[in-house]
Amino acid sequence: MELNAPTLIHWIDFDLVSRLGAAAVLGLLLGLDREIRGHAAGLRTHGLICFSAAAMTVSVIALYMQIGGQRSDVLRIYEAAGAFIGIIGAGLIVFSRGEVHNLTTAAHLWLAAVIGIACGAAQWPLVLIGGLVSLVMLTLLRIAERRWEDKDDEAEDAARP
Repeated sequence: MELNAPTLIHWIDFDLVSRLGAAAVLGLLLGLDREIRGHAAGLRTHGLICFSAAAMTVSVIALYMQIGGQRSDVLRIYEAAGAFIGIIGAGLIVFSRGEVHNLTTAAHLWLAAVIGIACGAAQWPLVLIGGLVSLVMLTLLRIAERRWEDKDDEAEDAARP
């Protein structure tokens, strides 16, 4: 059996550390909102998924370059990440008392995986935009939803005799 040449420890450089480090930090930041709100998938889950997706991407890209692009399909990384996040997301989503719970958390885990893949591929504009959009959707839209819900509650109270 023929194996690819190993990547030695002295090959760890700023590029590799920045890709994996950015994924770890962004994953933790993405999970902060979920953690603060007491959801099942919080800091550690988001951090691990984002970092794992980045590490998987770096590994696939390195392997692709090592074998010269022969006998490989780097797009399978998205298939694997999608299947795995689908399993985790399906385990999180709960239908209880006529309401669906953890749907946003499951979708956010998928975003953490995509941002991790982008970090691993050093697609920094995508990482920045994905991180900002995520923070806006989870934080600012949460504030807007609360204000909207408060207005609806006030309207219901005013309508009561």
